Parts: sequence; C-alpha cells; structure tokens
Amino acid sequence: MSLRACSRLQGRLLSSVARGFSSLPAEVEEAFSTAAGAAPAASTRPAFSHTPAGRNHLFVPGPVNIHENVLRAMQVPGQNHRDPWFADFYKKCLQDLKMIFGTQEGTTIIFPGTGTGGWESALTNTLSPGDKVVTFRYGLFSHLWIDMMQRLGLDVHVIEGRWGDGAYEDKLAEVLKADTEKKIKAVCVVHNETTTGVTSDIPEVRRTMDAHNHPALLLVDGVSSIGALDFQFDNWRVDVAVTGSQKALSIPTGLGMVCASDKALAAMKTATSRRVYYDFADMLRTNPTGNVPYTPILPLLYGMEASLKLLREEGMANVAARHHRLAEGCRKAVEGWGLQTLCRDPRWKSDSLTVIEVPQGVDSQKVVDVAYAKYNLSLGIGLADVKGKVFRIGHLGNMDELMLSSALCGAEMALIDAGVPVTPGSGVSRAIEYWQQTAKPIPTREHMLA
Repeated sequence: MSLRACSRLQGRLLSSVARGFSSLPAEVEEAFSTAAGAAPAASTRPAFSHTPAGRNHLFVPGPVNIHENVLRAMQVPGQNHRDPWFADFYKKCLQDLKMIFGTQEGTTIIFPGTGTGGWESALTNTLSPGDKVVTFRYGLFSHLWIDMMQRLGLDVHVIEGRWGDGAYEDKLAEVLKADTEKKIKAVCVVHNETTTGVTSDIPEVRRTMDAHNHPALLLVDGVSSIGALDFQFDNWRVDVAVTGSQKALSIPTGLGMVCASDKALAAMKTATSRRVYYDFADMLRTNPTGNVPYTPILPLLYGMEASLKLLREEGMANVAARHHRLAEGCRKAVEGWGLQTLCRDPRWKSDSLTVIEVPQGVDSQKVVDVAYAKYNLSLGIGLADVKGKVFRIGHLGNMDELMLSSALCGAEMALIDAGVPVTPGSGVSRAIEYWQQTAKPIPTREHMLA
C-alpha cells in the first residue's frame, strides 16, 4: 500500500472513531442524529429568517385573510386621483360602503388611517372638552377608547365590567336615570370587544336610552363587528359608527371608515374639540363632488370595492349567518377540549372570534408560541388583564369552515404541546361534525347535488 493510500485510510479511520465507527457518510449521519434528538449546532441564521413550506395560517381577529379577488384588485400602478375618472369612482366607494353599516340615511366617510383614528374622529367632531360621556370598560380596547376620551378632556363616567361580559344595560339605566339635567352628551360602546370575545347588545343599549328619553349621542366602535355581524345603523339609531379595513372587510390595514347620522353632523357645528386631519368638515366639503382633502390610498380603495362586491353577492344576512355558523363550530371544539370561553353568557358570545381560557397553571402564551414555532399558526395572545390566561382564535372576514378547521387542528396540537390534557381529535371532531351537518351547497353549485 502506498504512503498516500495509507494516509487516506488513516483519515477515514480517525473520522470513524470520531463518529463512533459509523458506516454512514458524516453528513448523512449528522442528519439522522439531529432527527433522532441530538442537539444541532447553534444556528447562525437570524431569527424568523427561514420560510417554511405551505403558508402562514392567520387566525387573529385582525388583520385577517384577504381574498384572492381583493389581492388582484389591489395590484394597480400609481394613479393620479386628481384625474377626471376619480370623482365618480370615489362617490361610488362612499355609497357602496353604506351596505356594511346598514344605512341609507347615514353619511359615510373614509379616512386614510385606522379604527383608532375613527375613534378620535367620532369623539372630536361631536363633543367638546368637559362634556360628560358614559361608557363601559370590559377589555383592553374599551379601556384604550376611555384613555383617548380622558386625554381629549372629556368628563368620562366609566361603568366597570367583568372582562368577559358585555355592556350592562341595567347599570346604564341607573346612570341615565340619575342624569335628570340631561348633561350626558354621549353613550360610547365597543360593540365587539376583541380582548374578550364579547359582543354587546347595541339595540338594547338604544332601548335603554329611549326608555329614559335621553338625548345623548350613541357612539359605537364597530371595528371588529361591522361587516361580520348584524349591524343596523339606521334601525338602532346609532349616531357615529367606526370600523377599520383590516377586520371584517378583509383588506390590509390603512382605512378608517366612519358613518355619521344627521344628529351627529349637527353636533359637529357646536363641538369645540380640536381637530385637523380627522375633521369631518373637510370631508363634507370635498366628498360630495367626489373629491378628497388629501391623498387617498388608491390600492386599498380598489380592494375595498372588490371586498364589498363579494359581500354584496353573498348578502349581508348570509354574511352574518356564515360568521355565526363558523363561531358555533369553534365553540363546539372548545367544549370538546373540556375548556371554556372567557365569555359565559350566550347572548354576548362573539361570532367574530372565540377567546378560550386555559387551565390554571398553564401560560396561554406558550400555546400561542408553540402554535407559531411548530405549526406556522398565528393565534391571538391574551392582552392586559387576561394576559397568560386566554388565547384567541379569530374567524371573521374572508373565512370558511375548512380554513377554520386548520386553526382548530393547530390549536389542538399546541394545547397538547403546552401541557393541557386534551385528547387528540376531541375538539376538531366536534367542529367537523357540526359543520358537516349544517353545510349547504355553495350558491350556483346546487345543481351538482341534484
């Protein structure tokens, strides 16, 4: 044997000794060892830099999944909104938007912004510093709206509630009854509180106000309800309602939509709160001719029109029914897991999302972290007072039962990973059974089952 051959053999033997005399090539053995549980070498790749196969499964209560038709509609080149075509297009946008608010009489306004901007516009265009308002705190978003009210200088009467309950109409009645001089200028309600999975009863709030013959404005945060749940601006005599594009309308974040009653627009004339960007007056001066006071976000307006077309074809009553059916399936899965929703009262349970309590001793953040780290599933975390106690499954907007089934499957695995004693299939099977029994043919496909 030559010296060179001896040297090669010695190298192979030394390598085998280092690897335990394995007959596998080094790179193959390393792969098997890692798969079998051996700790891999520390990665030098940046966190979250790997793109896995498949897709991210997005099941937070906003932003939500965007329909392919909407994505295609937004793929447009830059355009000049001062060209002649824009006026008719924009007037149509404002008119079409009335559908999701459930109004013929209200005035719709679109701000480049978010639902938070809509909050501010509702308050500053109708109220003055020092005005008395009454509102409810039963989650983080109702708390944040209260914080805004206070920072704007309003005199805020807060009705505190359990996080998991909705607006207490009886306590509102007590406050309104005591207000014999009718000094309260507005009742403010978060319709669907996404911290807790609660939908308050806006019609009952209106009936409570009427029972006391109270002239206060009714201002409603409908950010995660409008476009998903039943909302009747005219029939409930809401004065200002607010929503955002990234929720049930299922387009990207960037539009704050507002609907205002004639009563609200009349209040604007005497409201002295400082306002500039979110001033209704600038919109009311320019919108009737199809103009805007500042640059609109054209791709989002195209997406909005495409999304409204889908909702119009489905019918808003059917949209609300679809959301209820999806939510019912999700709630049945929770029962199958042996867990509870944070909202106990059936009349307040949200059809936009489901908020699930984990057993004591389990940190809900671990469920959310495992879901994302292992299954590429994005679930909503517990916020503020319920941090670590709950996780949230969003099912609003562009959603069907097969999409939601994937979320329940991933959540079930993540619960097991987090140490929750859940039997595999116990929740998913309950949801599937319900959805299969209640499924109807897709419109225009009925003939396939004849």
